[in-house]
Amino acid sequence: MKKYIKLISLSFLSLVMLAFGKSQKKKRVVFFGDSITQAGARPGGYIVKLDSLLQQKGITNYDLVGAGVSGNKVYDLYLRLETDVLEKQPDIVVIYVGINDVWHKATSGTGTDADKFEKFYKAIIKKLTDKNIKVIVCTPTTIGERYDNSNQQDGDLNRYSFLIKNIAKETSLPVCDLREIFLGYLKKYNTNNAEKGILTTDRVHLSSAGNLLVAQSICDVLQQLQ
Repeated sequence: MKKYIKLISLSFLSLVMLAFGKSQKKKRVVFFGDSITQAGARPGGYIVKLDSLLQQKGITNYDLVGAGVSGNKVYDLYLRLETDVLEKQPDIVVIYVGINDVWHKATSGTGTDADKFEKFYKAIIKKLTDKNIKVIVCTPTTIGERYDNSNQQDGDLNRYSFLIKNIAKETSLPVCDLREIFLGYLKKYNTNNAEKGILTTDRVHLSSAGNLLVAQSICDVLQQLQ
């Protein structure tokens, strides 16, 4: 009888430990993008700020990993998807790309045409979802902070943002609409219609306020996946 009780106790303890182990397993979130995401993994970056925000909310089951490379466009992301994302075995991938695809058209003539952008963006999503990885897509933010659509690349940024949102709608993916969020913020706080210095340091790369706004925006989407 005592032996039987001991076996039951050991079995129960094993189940408790197994359940505890499962509850402690963190979901790995990989942030896939360009220099903005590369900087986002450094102190003061949006990934670091996001981790702090989640901790403050008592959400401790996420392991945040940066996978940003400066200068990357959507095609570059597609090429390094296996080594920089899939090998990390993520549960969730946040895709944040598009600035260079637009910006480099003007600076070096090496941007990405809209049809090719859409093709490779969809291909990245398919490779991820085929492995049952959840995907969050982000629209590109700004190339110049004027809020009245007078920045040179505003038209293309709006177009590519629309493409991303349309892809998300077709594939039933959550969207973090950073383009819309940034424009709303700039209309409210960029009272002098300045070209930079509010959410960016140089028209593109994020200031402290920009990093915080991105972190807060992605945090809202992640909370919906809880």
